[in-house]
Formats: sequence, structure tokens, C-alpha cells
Amino acid sequence: MADAEGRLVFADEKPPADGGIAAAMPPWRILVVDDDADVHEATRFALKGLLILGRPLEFLHAHSGAEALAVLRREADVAVVLLDVVMETPDAGLRIVSAIREELQLTNLRIVLRTGQPGQAPEMDAISRYDINDYKTKNELTRNKLFTTVTAALRSYDQLRRLDASRSGLEKVIAASNDMMTRPGLKSFAEGIILQIASLIGVAAEGLVCACINRNLAIKGALPSVEVIAAAGRFSDYIEKSLDDIAEPRIANALRQSLRERRNLVTPHSVTLFFATPDHHAYAVFIDSDQPIRPPDQNLLHMFCTNMSLCAQNIQLVATLREQAFFDRLANLPNRSAMLRELDRAIDGEQGPSLALALIDIDQFSAVNDLLGHPYGDQLLRAIAQRMIHDFPGCFVARVAGDVFGLMGRREQLTPETIERMFSVPFTIDQVDHPLTVSTGIVHLRDVQGDGSDCIQDAYIALKRAKAGGLGGHAYYSESIANETRDRNRMRVALHRALTQGGQLYPVFQPQQDLSTGQVIGLEALTRWRTDEGIHISPNQFIPVAEQTALIVPIGEWILRHALRVQETLHGLGHTDLRMSVNVSAVQLRQPDFLTMLDRVLDATPIAPEHLELEITESVAALGIAQVLSLLDAIRARGVAIAIDDFGTGFSSLSYLHRLPADRLKIDRSFIHTLESGQGGRIAEMVVPLGHHLGMKVLAEGVETAQQLERLRALGCDEIQGFLLARPMIADDLVAWLAAFHPDDGAPQAGAS
Repeated sequence: MADAEGRLVFADEKPPADGGIAAAMPPWRILVVDDDADVHEATRFALKGLLILGRPLEFLHAHSGAEALAVLRREADVAVVLLDVVMETPDAGLRIVSAIREELQLTNLRIVLRTGQPGQAPEMDAISRYDINDYKTKNELTRNKLFTTVTAALRSYDQLRRLDASRSGLEKVIAASNDMMTRPGLKSFAEGIILQIASLIGVAAEGLVCACINRNLAIKGALPSVEVIAAAGRFSDYIEKSLDDIAEPRIANALRQSLRERRNLVTPHSVTLFFATPDHHAYAVFIDSDQPIRPPDQNLLHMFCTNMSLCAQNIQLVATLREQAFFDRLANLPNRSAMLRELDRAIDGEQGPSLALALIDIDQFSAVNDLLGHPYGDQLLRAIAQRMIHDFPGCFVARVAGDVFGLMGRREQLTPETIERMFSVPFTIDQVDHPLTVSTGIVHLRDVQGDGSDCIQDAYIALKRAKAGGLGGHAYYSESIANETRDRNRMRVALHRALTQGGQLYPVFQPQQDLSTGQVIGLEALTRWRTDEGIHISPNQFIPVAEQTALIVPIGEWILRHALRVQETLHGLGHTDLRMSVNVSAVQLRQPDFLTMLDRVLDATPIAPEHLELEITESVAALGIAQVLSLLDAIRARGVAIAIDDFGTGFSSLSYLHRLPADRLKIDRSFIHTLESGQGGRIAEMVVPLGHHLGMKVLAEGVETAQQLERLRALGCDEIQGFLLARPMIADDLVAWLAAFHPDDGAPQAGAS
């Protein structure tokens, strides 16, 4: 009760019993804030020697608002504040509450307001607004009621702290699980368990981890030899020793019991956790603690244990995935990713300038797979891998692509001669010798500007140059080769832009003449490229780039549409007997929808298919005779004629040529230019009757002189095309040229476009 002046006094009451002594349990810290010294003394006297929730009390004192805030900034773990409402000002207590919640962010701290007079009580909205947990007048606080109020406040504080601990512990369990999943190998996994458990319950990492190699024996009760695979603190000396070497029996016994009984053990000052994995590994983790492990922490450890058991099941999977990420299982070699990693290390290392990378491409390996089957090809790749490892000791060997191997080693070790020597001996597969040739691209790491990815790219640039020279070639990376490659890439980008934006690509047409009548009987449509700056790009430059990048497919459809549109105009002007010849590359014919594209273009024009001729080269032989015959038969079935262009420059044989369903044979200009010499005449003498014998018309390209024309007449050639008749011209010039052309007067000349 309160005296006449409102000071706190206590009736003669017996305090509630709380039973027992909570030795080693930290006390509850209570801050008394009041400007009356007697209140401090009375509060301390009333609660002296009592246990609340099994723990003693410790009092802190402040006699003003400023002093109270200073104490709270300085002292940790204050559980309850007994706060006078009126001190230096009428609202001093409420100001302190506001600072506690908003400035100090002490949300778990319980606040009990005390006041001497009922009229000084704060309004209800103030209690709600300032997060005040209880309010008492001082004359209400008898000893028993003060005990009850403080107990309720401490219980609330303890519950809030436990909720925070559980939330924080759960976050740690999740974080620990994520961390453990990234640790490669059992030892790292074990070390991680020690650190995570110690962090989880806030103790020093004084732990042991022991591995049981065969869990089946442990289940049967015959515990095998157990080794300490990770340890910390004062137990570090036990790493890689047997469990029998542990000098402290309580630790060794706890580990044995946990492994044998396959369960967790918790004592007041230690915890031993059990983990097992599907691959027959079992672990026991002993954690020593200098204070009792609280029940909430024990629950967290059990939760962690369950989580780690699930996590441990994935350790082997993670290791397998990591191995697969850097290992090629077919060749039993590191893969491209592993090579990139090694190159990065080498480029950054001291020995980088003395090293080289060689990319080795097996010539015609796809043909081996097609002819002998993929199992045979797989055996061949494994044999190559083993020979590389044997013949290039100290080198890093990897399979970086399907039939491309990478060797990284000393420059003097990786030369075209040493690599060629390795492949000079045939590989024996299924008791049959299989000789091989390879194309090799080599780059010295000192010449690489960048990382491992740039290094491989440079080696591929050299390899591409080597393959361009034929089978069994080699090339070193150099800046000039890189510049050529960059120029081709720039041209590819510019060509794509020219195609998509329009206006730069345009068609030209070169007339073809029948030698027997002198009439113009056809036109060849050709593609030209003039940039926005007015620069003409030679077809010899951009057509190969278009074929290498498959841009020739949309370009081929584009020129076909334009050619038929011009032919439609010419037919309207009375030139109804002209055929239109359009070049088609092997890349276009390889497209599965080529015939669909052809039908689509033919359906969009009134020009009859009989007025269209598609020119192919002997390179279509690479598609295979069966596919080529089927495709050409389907084209001719639509009424479209077939011409074989640039005859004599390809690689087809006569036996292949006579089977092609073609209507016209075009002699390449390279043979026409030598007609005035004896050798050129001999070739033309063979080609003209050959074409006639195969039932084809023969057309000579590149005719530029009257002497060449007369020689072709004498040989019986049917048709000509070349500058002697007319240069390629745009459609408007072609219309004027045709109007002025008279067979008996000679051909009018149009300027080249």
C-alpha cells in the first residue's frame, strides 16, 4: 500500500514460493526508474531473494529519464522496466517509453508504468500508442501484487525472446542447409556441421565429427573402426585418429553410443547428434557446452539434425553433378568446362606465357559414325583419348566438343609434328586398324588477350583456317587470321542487316544466246550488294559468307521472287520465250522445306514453271546421290529445268554426273579463258560432246572474245553467256537492251551494274 505521501510500502505478506535454486541460470534484469529513492529501496526489498520462473533477479536503477535511456543503451538483456509516469516533467515516463520503442527499438522489453496518484494515469490511447504492457498505481502494488505483475511481465518477455530465438534458429537452419549443400566431399561436410551447430546454439565450436564407414555393421551392433574426420577447439589434435584415441571417456562413449544406437543424445552440458546417408556413411557429432543447453536450443538441434540428414543424402548427388559438370563420361576425360577452368588458371599463372593450347579435330569423323555406327565411333574416341594421355604426359587433355580434343601444355611439346606423329600409327578397333588424320589449331597463351574462353575461341579460329586448307592441315593463331575472321563476322552482320532492312541487295540479269539462231533465249539472275555508302561488295566475298552462315537460304528465296517478278514484266512486253535461270546452293537444297518454298514462290506468279531453270553445282554431291536424285526428280516433275553450273570445278565423277536428271551443262569460265591455248581447247572438246551424249544442252560461261566464240561454234557448243554478249544489268537497262537487240547486227552493249 502507499503512505499518505504516496510512497510505496508493503503489508506483511508471504511471498509466493518458487522452489529450488537456479544455479548457473542468468538472472532476470529489472530496471527501476523513479525520482524517489525510497521507491527503489522498497522495490528491491520486496523482491529480494525471490526466484521467478526459476531464475533470480538483478536490479538496475535510474532516477531520471535521461539516466534510464543511458542505462538501456549500455546494458543488454534488460527484461522489465518499472517506470514512474511523473518525474522531472508530467509526461517524462511517456517520453521514455517512446524513446525505448522508436529510438532504441527494444520491442521485447516489458514496460510497467507506476504512478503515485490515479489522476496521473495516462489515457487509454496513450497506453496503446506507446506500447505499454501494464499500468499500476503505487498503492496497488503490495508485495504479492508486485511479484505477480513482475512475473507476468517476465513470462511475456521470455515468450517473446523464445519466439525470436525460434525464428532466428529457423533462419540459421535454412542458411546452414544451403551452405552445407555447397560443400564438396565428406570432410568439408563434417567441418561445416561443427560450425553450423555451434553457431545455432551460440557455443564455441568445441566439437568432434566421427564417420562410420559401414552403417550395416553398425546396425548389427558390430561397430567398425571409427575415425575422426573433422574437429575443432581443444579436440583438433584428434583429426584422422581413431575414436579409441580420444582421452576423455565421456566424449568417446557418447560418440559410440550415438553411432551404435543411431540416435541423438542430449545431456545438460553436451549434445551428440547422429546423421546417416544412403551411401553407408554415418556420422556422430559431439558438441561440448559450458552451460546447460536450453530446451528451445535442443529443439533447434533436433530440427537441424533432421535437415542435415536430408542434406547429407544430397551430398553424393551434388558431388556427382559437380563431376558431370567438368567430366566427359564417354571419353573418360575432362570436358570443355574443365578446360576453360584450367585455361583461366594458366593464363593468370606464372607459366602462362610458356604454354599453348591445341585443338585437334578428327577429320571425317561424321563419316565414320555414318558408315560404321556410333558404338564404333565411341570406341575410337576413347582410344584417341587414351593415346593422348599416354603420348603427352604432363598436358591437360580434354574433350571440348563431339570430335574435338584439347591439349594444354608446354609450347615446345605441342607442335604440329608431335601431334601428327601421334596419329601416324593407326588405331586398332575391333581388331581392325583404322588410320586417321586430324586438323589442328594451335594458340600460344602469351598471344591471348582475355580469359580461357577467348583462348579457346582463338584456337578455333586457327582450327578453322587449318580445315580450310584440306584434310590433315594445321595452323597457328595469329592476329592476321583473327582480323580476317573478324572481317567475315562484320560482313555477316552487315549482310544480315542488308537483307532485313532492304535497299542494299538488288538483282542483275545477264543474257544467254543460242548460237544456232543468234536469239536471246534466257537470262541468269545474279545478286549484287551495294552498301548505303555506295560501296559495291564483290559476290566472291559475300556469297561464301552467306553460305557459311545459312543466310543464303533467305537470300536465295529473295532473288528467286525478284527474278520471277522481272520475268513477268518481260513477258508482258512480249519476251515470252525467255527462261529465267536462278542459282541454288547446296545449303538451300539441304533445307527440308526447300520444295515447299519453291511451290510457294511458283504459286505467287503467273509464270509457268517451264520458264524457270535452277542452276546447281557439283557440290550437291555432298548431300548423297539418293537424296539429290529424289530432290531433282521432284523439281523437274514441277516442270522446272535443271542446269549444272561451273562444270569441271567440283568433285563429282562421271558415273555420278550421268545419273543427274539435268537439262543443261554449263562449262566454267576458267576453261573458256584458256580456249585460245591448246590445253583449254582439249578440255572444251571433251565437255561439249559429253554434255550432248548425256542428253543436255551445253552453255559456255564467260565468253569475252570473238575468237573464243568462233572456237565454241566449231566445237558444237549450243549456247553462250558472257561480256561479249552483255554484262549483267539491272531490270530497266535489260528492257532497253532487249528492245535494241538484233541477232544479225550484233549485241548492243549495256554498262555493268
